[in-house]
Amino acid sequence: MKKTKSIILALSAVVCLAISGCGGYTTVTADPSEVSSKQADEQNKAVATADSAETDENAKAASASEKDEATPSTAAEPAEAKKVDKTIRSVLTNEEIDPALKGQRPLAVMYPINYEAQPQYGLSNVDVFYEMIEEGNMSRQMGIIQDWKNLDMIGNIRSTRSYFCVEAMRYDPIMIHFGGPIDWLKWVTDRDDFDNLNGVGGVLGGDYGAFFRVDNGKAMEHTAYTSANSIINACSMAGYTLDIRPEYYEERQFYFNAPDDINTLEQYKDSIPATSIDMSGAFPVTQSSLVYNEEDHKYYKYLYGEPQCDAVTGEQMAFDNVVIQEARFKYVGNHGYVDLDTVSRGRNAYVITQGRCVPCNWRRNGIHHHTTYYKGDERVHMNTGKTMIFIIRDHLDTFAIDGVSYMTQGAPFTQVSY
Repeated sequence: MKKTKSIILALSAVVCLAISGCGGYTTVTADPSEVSSKQADEQNKAVATADSAETDENAKAASASEKDEATPSTAAEPAEAKKVDKTIRSVLTNEEIDPALKGQRPLAVMYPINYEAQPQYGLSNVDVFYEMIEEGNMSRQMGIIQDWKNLDMIGNIRSTRSYFCVEAMRYDPIMIHFGGPIDWLKWVTDRDDFDNLNGVGGVLGGDYGAFFRVDNGKAMEHTAYTSANSIINACSMAGYTLDIRPEYYEERQFYFNAPDDINTLEQYKDSIPATSIDMSGAFPVTQSSLVYNEEDHKYYKYLYGEPQCDAVTGEQMAFDNVVIQEARFKYVGNHGYVDLDTVSRGRNAYVITQGRCVPCNWRRNGIHHHTTYYKGDERVHMNTGKTMIFIIRDHLDTFAIDGVSYMTQGAPFTQVSY
């Protein structure tokens, strides 16, 4: 087996959090607690499998790929050759990045969403942020971080689920998590194309010394953290490369407009204003929501009615693009575990940017392929910047835009009847 058991490195420290502009969360110091846990023996029953078979991009998508590349338009002076933009841009945000980051594998970090677990470290570096439901109507978050080697503290860290892993695999990341349900996760962690650092060790993969405990005055499950140096050392021990593996990765992750070509969505006749996004109909515990700021054209994230902020910088999370993506789901096992289908096509989606929302469909052709958002035969482009993605259950969840509630079934923008 490619993963081995290892022992959690338990350290203690006193953390002082300075959180300006993000009131509501309080932190205290307490005596350090240590824990060392290992997974039990491998389950006897065969684990559930999932359809991870990949299909090739269809001919239309492939032929259109080149002309949809996000490149700034330039006007050449007469008698001059056309200028070429040689800027290295992030495939996650389309923002200019250090060339050294272009081939670096990102992290996929599992963040808890419990009120008492806030605030968290590393959120300011998140490029793509996910929220999906788990069992008991509680949701969880996953942050995709491309520029992570400068982070002294990441976390706190919690467990993952198989559909988070499947969604993350489009980015060829190092998965950072603290366990998960063995019966419904082991089929992913056993894959040769999946690299993870698992804080509890055992059959779901080793921790390789990547994690430590911090005395933050919170319950034990909210005290596990990691750091860039810990991850680098752990990957070396595990034999994981930090470089993107081309065989498991697509160069494109989103279709972006050029930075100086803002997509206002006004070209779509059925787009609507979207300045307030309320996801409490999908995530009733966390009451996740976003509010649009017309000055900087960003959507600011709230949890439990309070700003969601980075523990170090105190900055509130803000996004240039928001996606609400409906997915088929089923319940598995005896504990209410959910299984979301994030590799599919034809389901409804809503792309939100620049204060407007357009209904569309989404498609993802395989576990190592990106998700594309379509309006008829036309791709819907994002604007340069960070993206928040909510993947919700079709025929069950609801959401509200500017005070109007919509269902996840039937035609797009089907209003909820009370």
